[in-house]
Amino acid sequence: MKAPAIEDTREVEVTRVSKNGFWVSLPEEEVYLPFQHFPWFRDAPLRQVLNVQHPSTHKLYWPDLGIDIELQSITYPEPIAIVRPEEGWTRRSRIA
Repeated sequence: MKAPAIEDTREVEVTRVSKNGFWVSLPEEEVYLPFQHFPWFRDAPLRQVLNVQHPSTHKLYWPDLGIDIELQSITYPEPIAIVRPEEGWTRRSRIA
């Protein structure tokens, strides 16, 4: 018999949105995602930006947008190369 699935209860919420980015409140901290470093959110519908999940202690996930971001990438966005192929925005591995 399978054990019942345990629902993740980490609290996460988009608390503020401005013309330059948005803030996400986590249990341990609040992080800011500027559109300059995370451009795929700029033109996304607000309801999709607000639908954020915190599947693990080091990740955020926007299921409606198919975006999965490591918290370290939010704190230190510069080492991440962002490329825009014809299909849409993607991320490459860290630059050495």
